[in-house]
Amino acid sequence: MTSTGEVRRIGLTEPVWWGWGPASEHEPLPDEARGLLARLGIPVRPTAPVGLAQVRLPPARLPAAARDALAAIVGLGHVHTHDEARIRHCRGRSTTDLLRLRAGDASAAPDAVVLPADHDEVLAVLRLASRERIAVVPFGGGTSVVGGLEPARPAEQPVVALDLARLDALGRVDRESGTVELGAGLRGPRAAALLAEHGLTLGHIPQSWEYATIGGFAATRSSGQASGGYGRFDDLVVGLRVATPVGSWELGRAPASAAGPDLRELMLGSEGAFGVITQVVARVRPLPARRIFEGWSVPDFATGTRLLRTLAAADLRPTVCRLSDETETVGGLARPPRPGGPAVAIGTGTAEAAQNAAQNAAQNTAQDPAQGGCHLVTGYEGVGSVVERRAAEVAGVLLAGGARRLDAAAGPDWERGRFRAPYLRDALLDLGIFAETLETAGFWATLPALYAGVRDALAGSLSAMGLSPVVMCHISHLYETGASLYFTVVCAQGEDPIGSWRAAKGAAGDAIVAAGGTITHHHAVGTEHRPWLGAEIGDLGVDVLRAVKRTLDPAGILNPGILVG
Repeated sequence: MTSTGEVRRIGLTEPVWWGWGPASEHEPLPDEARGLLARLGIPVRPTAPVGLAQVRLPPARLPAAARDALAAIVGLGHVHTHDEARIRHCRGRSTTDLLRLRAGDASAAPDAVVLPADHDEVLAVLRLASRERIAVVPFGGGTSVVGGLEPARPAEQPVVALDLARLDALGRVDRESGTVELGAGLRGPRAAALLAEHGLTLGHIPQSWEYATIGGFAATRSSGQASGGYGRFDDLVVGLRVATPVGSWELGRAPASAAGPDLRELMLGSEGAFGVITQVVARVRPLPARRIFEGWSVPDFATGTRLLRTLAAADLRPTVCRLSDETETVGGLARPPRPGGPAVAIGTGTAEAAQNAAQNAAQNTAQDPAQGGCHLVTGYEGVGSVVERRAAEVAGVLLAGGARRLDAAAGPDWERGRFRAPYLRDALLDLGIFAETLETAGFWATLPALYAGVRDALAGSLSAMGLSPVVMCHISHLYETGASLYFTVVCAQGEDPIGSWRAAKGAAGDAIVAAGGTITHHHAVGTEHRPWLGAEIGDLGVDVLRAVKRTLDPAGILNPGILVG
């Protein structure tokens, strides 16, 4: 298990085992939000997680001889088999993962947690595991929300979590080339702090930033909130060092190459199924001298989407850009409250409620011209004059398209609250309320149909079960040819919340495929999106991935069942 000392070394507090982040950051849902839930017909049913001692673990299956062999590689103090270590490395942080943990179900827990110190120790562990047929789950921050840490293997097969927390060093800093070597176990805050000492930044800040790792960013093709200015994480990767059961692999030796297909792409997004990324060589930039965050209101989601398309086509993408639909705007998730205000308001989100949300927004606009419509956040980072010029150019397009500026606090309010959503999810779970997300992306021409199809699939499926869903959405990543859509769903848990969500997500997955979207823009495939992978990349594409796995992992011990079977 990652010890408390190791967590504090990277500037974080020990997270709770049943949710997100440290206990000190958890707050109950305020009375205002509770009242709103009642008006929406979403019942509150206080549901606290069981005590750690009540969590049910399967018997450990790792033979003593294998445990001793692992200890000989990484050191006795870095092989943990006690209950808390196994629980803390059980599953990821999706709502369904947490529902199981909070109910005391740790049936997917590894038999041991192994913490190697470097690439060579990772390589040795994989060779041993391949020889002994021990399943290995690479573990970074444990933030997967797609079942990426729950391997499919025979009940009798032992499994270890390979925690990379000790691979947390900043290696060579090449200022002339603008690249750095980063240990795969570096978490977001520590990586940022180490780079800041050199006046540098990755600019990669996803919502999971507080706990997710450099290796995890690469293995899942992560996309951060500032992707419009810095790019997705896979855009930042210029080299990789990978440990596989059959040997080491060094990838990337020049800014660009025509030496066949770019094999880095086989590891970016591979989710630990082909090998273990131990080091990333990444492109970095100077720390920004100027940062601006602004808030806007646009008349409606369709108008806002057209404005974003105009910005993307004119090469005017802001560093940060987030457009909330009517429901998310009214719901309060678009603009986190200021200190001292209610922690959250939850909007109305079934098909009928979306219309009500738009009507409420229109009424608010009549009462206060700074409110109503859909909320848009834009942000800019870089050299002062460049930032101010870009902000002015974007403002010109937005104003000409009917957008209105919000007060000066709107942008900074969003920035201060942008990491709060997982804590809100935990507060809702404490009240027996289900909250989960899913995301996709599509081309501009198909984006309206994709948005409507997924929203209606989620609302229709959950409404048919009598669960009064609230369905919200925002656009948060822009491309010249299209954009992402990020949905948030809140509803009553009902009698079988996991089964209900599985059915709703199945309906949403089918809607995504039917509308020509991608099954995942940045959450990865894991196990939850595997049923639609063939529809996206074709059966031949799946066969190619299986062939890669057979070559790099012939014994099939790396994260079995994740990405490909």
